[in-house]
Amino acid sequence: MLIMTLCLSIAFGFLSQVALSNMGIIFAIFGILFFIFISTVFDMIGIAAASADINFFKEQLLNNKEGSQTGLKICKNCEKVCSFCADVVGDICSTLCGAGGASIVITITNNTKNLHLVTLISIFTTAIIAGLTIFFKALMKELAVKKSNKIILKLGKIYERTLKKSKK
Repeated sequence: MLIMTLCLSIAFGFLSQVALSNMGIIFAIFGILFFIFISTVFDMIGIAAASADINFFKEQLLNNKEGSQTGLKICKNCEKVCSFCADVVGDICSTLCGAGGASIVITITNNTKNLHLVTLISIFTTAIIAGLTIFFKALMKELAVKKSNKIILKLGKIYERTLKKSKK
């Protein structure tokens, strides 16, 4: 996990710094919103994987329900799925949001010599990014716990359909 996390962080960090620093404020904001979205979705998947009922997927597999085979694998490996989704992807995206925020602050305050203004803009930007991230993750965690079986079954369907298409 450490090596994978380092590699993903370096790759995404490089791409986000190059992209966000050259795009301007509007595109940087959309980049941050994109990373918040990805972080939230993967956090939801991680929580759903940890909360899903393995017996539900065994029953669905007996009924040949699409997505149940993958769902069962996710349940059997829930600690790995949860760690990858919630920790690796979620934390990398959160870090990239911070890098995007720093890029915005630098762009806005580039010609400002007033350190108090720079500090206020930095605090305000950080607060907005943290607030949005925490708000959406809290909403998704509640959904993930309540609808974990449906989420993992849907993920299984998507995975199985994608896998079948790639085999053809």
